[in-house]
Amino acid sequence: MAAGPWGWGPAALALLLLAPLLALLLGGARRRYAAAGARASLRGRAAARAGGVRALLVTAHPDDEAMFFAPTVLGLGRAGARPAVLCCSAGNYYNQGEIRKKELEQSCFLLGIPASDVTVIDHRDLPDNPAVEWDTQLLAAFVLEHIEANNINLVITFDAGGVSGHANHISLYTALRSLHSEGKLPEGCHVLVLESVNLFRKYISVLDVPLSCLLPRDVLFILTEEETEQARRAMRCHRSQLLWFRHVYMLFSRYMVINSLRLL
Repeated sequence: MAAGPWGWGPAALALLLLAPLLALLLGGARRRYAAAGARASLRGRAAARAGGVRALLVTAHPDDEAMFFAPTVLGLGRAGARPAVLCCSAGNYYNQGEIRKKELEQSCFLLGIPASDVTVIDHRDLPDNPAVEWDTQLLAAFVLEHIEANNINLVITFDAGGVSGHANHISLYTALRSLHSEGKLPEGCHVLVLESVNLFRKYISVLDVPLSCLLPRDVLFILTEEETEQARRAMRCHRSQLLWFRHVYMLFSRYMVINSLRLL
């Protein structure tokens, strides 16, 4: 994810001040929701093993796996189906690509993914740039090759909104949608996309748990407090990206706690 601070209006500042108190009041509810999710994952664990789930998380940049997808990675881990990671750029927007590759491996290690299951595509035609839409056919070819080579049957990526509207994120969705709609994915390979939400919901952290549970979705992952801290530790591995607003993001973004996903 490329750096870029946001503006805070009066309502957002009020929320910033009130959110810790509200989160404390909702803490018990969050624990109940997370416990229910853990029980669901336990039920899914046998199915995951029996079905031989081989999951692949397709991201655009180093830090996406922790910044947006940590609940999915850790939730799948509960079910015995922790994904491999295919990162489609080295995150070289500020000429930090080699540093960011190492940070990605460190972050994935904390999320339970070994370096052997982490692949970075560093191609000149897939630059880390929020203004560049990646070539759909080139990207789809890279992703499909990785899916077929590793017998992947579950792919997770961004939806059409890309969570943050980043052009590279949206390009991933476009490529997977193309593979899916054209019937090029292997038989039995499913695609889950991470739901983009409005700005208000994005920054109310655990306060979004009840709404996320009520609204329609195909898969929902909610982290416990311990798992949320694990996700934050993974995000802190991306030291080169930890500007002040990233620290605020870690505290208040629902994506550090909640992932709701839909099937293509």
